[in-house]
Amino acid sequence: MTLNQLYYFQCVARTENFRAAAEDLYISQPSLSRSIDSLEKELGIMLFERSGRGISLTKAGTLFLEYVNRILEDCDIAVYKMKELSSSGGRIDIGYVFPLANYYIPHKVRTFLNQPGNENTTFGFSQNRTSAIIRDIKKGMLDVGFCAYVEAEEELEFVRILKQEMVIIAKPGHPIAKGDSVSVLELNNYPVIGYDRFSGLGGYTNRLYRNLGIKPDILCECSDENAIQALVREDFGIALVANVDALNKDEIKILHLSDTDLTHYVNMVWLKNHYQMPAVRKFIDFMIENSDIDSEHI
Repeated sequence: MTLNQLYYFQCVARTENFRAAAEDLYISQPSLSRSIDSLEKELGIMLFERSGRGISLTKAGTLFLEYVNRILEDCDIAVYKMKELSSSGGRIDIGYVFPLANYYIPHKVRTFLNQPGNENTTFGFSQNRTSAIIRDIKKGMLDVGFCAYVEAEEELEFVRILKQEMVIIAKPGHPIAKGDSVSVLELNNYPVIGYDRFSGLGGYTNRLYRNLGIKPDILCECSDENAIQALVREDFGIALVANVDALNKDEIKILHLSDTDLTHYVNMVWLKNHYQMPAVRKFIDFMIENSDIDSEHI
């Protein structure tokens, strides 16, 4: 059974005349008759009652027509969807770390969608740790990720997309919160609220502690800045965090580092040498062109 045979059957059922159907299909009447005969032999059942020059659907033919109509309608929808994907439409599935959920990703995606030609694009959003984002990109579940850089991932393309200053946060009135800056070494002197060690920023800050010779008293580990600042606000300790939009300057004191300049980068990542729908490629180019820093491939 071929798709052409289904189109032929549908046309004959609609016109109830082989000659008229052949004219609509731009084929010869004998070719159309042979195609329908072959279809009936394959199905093992008569689809049309032939009476002189007239024809009509059998009971089985009427039932078969219902299924054929569904199949051909689904084919038309599939073709339309593929044409939509080949232009400006389609769905882009992105994953991003928790600190980007408050403002950065919603703002960037909305700005992209507001540009002419992008309004038919839809997005799937997923918040997770860097390791999970990398896993889902490699599995093909995500088109683009926003997370920390991961070494030894040669099949992935990383581009720096966002620069984050590392700061210390404390409760207003805390002994270190008298000015606008503080030494990073103060992390040795008070309990510290840390990032989850399995997150991108958790690994980054733990490497910083080792490189700077700091041995903080980690009271607990949290998944994101919202959880960290909630504990800092209640005076459980201080924290070294990325200066992100989620930090509430009315509830905590943000202190710049006076003796070192620490910077964390968020990367955009996707599969190398992998086919991308036009909408995905367009979104990647948009993010690079509208990056807050000079985007750099790693």
